[in-house]
Amino acid sequence: MYICFAEYRINPGDREPYLAFARQLVSVEENVYLYEGTDQPNLFVEVWHAKSAEEAERIKKERCDERSSWRRISDFIAGGAAKLHVWTFKPVDSRGTESVNN
Repeated sequence: MYICFAEYRINPGDREPYLAFARQLVSVEENVYLYEGTDQPNLFVEVWHAKSAEEAERIKKERCDERSSWRRISDFIAGGAAKLHVWTFKPVDSRGTESVNN
């Protein structure tokens, strides 16, 4: 399993509209989870689960695309789309090498 991870901080004044919009998006996606920092209010991460590196890259590309339904989230981000950070992570085994589960 791979993870596509998106991280951003929203403008405090946009919190309620952001949460309403994000809840709508998450309700129709079965492979994404939304988290807020416990020590840093308004810092959010989206965790997208993918079965392969290729699927994770597709998610990343779609998440950053200007035509994506998720693109509007950038309107709530402090600093706009330039402050949206998206990475892909791969599994590792206990020895710190690439997992055989990929």
